[in-house]
Amino acid sequence: QVQLVESGGGLVQPGGSLRLSCAASGSIFSIYDMGWFRQAPGKQRELVAGITSGGNTNYADSVKGRFTISRDNAKNTVYLQMNSLKPEDTAVYYCNAYYSTVTYLSWGQGTQVTVSA
Repeated sequence: QVQLVESGGGLVQPGGSLRLSCAASGSIFSIYDMGWFRQAPGKQRELVAGITSGGNTNYADSVKGRFTISRDNAKNTVYLQMNSLKPEDTAVYYCNAYYSTVTYLSWGQGTQVTVSA
C-alpha cells in the first residue's frame, strides 16, 4: 500500500509563498494521476490542483494563476508551489491519487497552511 507524507506548510503573510511536498512510498507512484486537496475548518475537502501521469495539469478557479503543481516520478514526489497566498487559502493540504471524484490511497496527515497577517 502506497503511503503519503505531506510537508512544507506553515504560517505565511498574505501575498507570500510556500512550496508543499508530498512523498509517496512505493514504486507504482508514476502511474497515478495525483492531486492536491485542501480542507478548511467547517468545509468539505476540495481538489485544488491535479497532474496526470503524463504531466498535464488542471487547477481550481480559485487558485489558477497562483498555484503550480508538478511531480518528480524519480523521487516519488508531487509538489505544490503556492504564490500570492490569500487568507482564504488557509486549510490543511493533502495529496492523493485520484480520478474524477474518486481517490485511491489512504489519506496522509496533511500539512497546515495558515495565511494571516
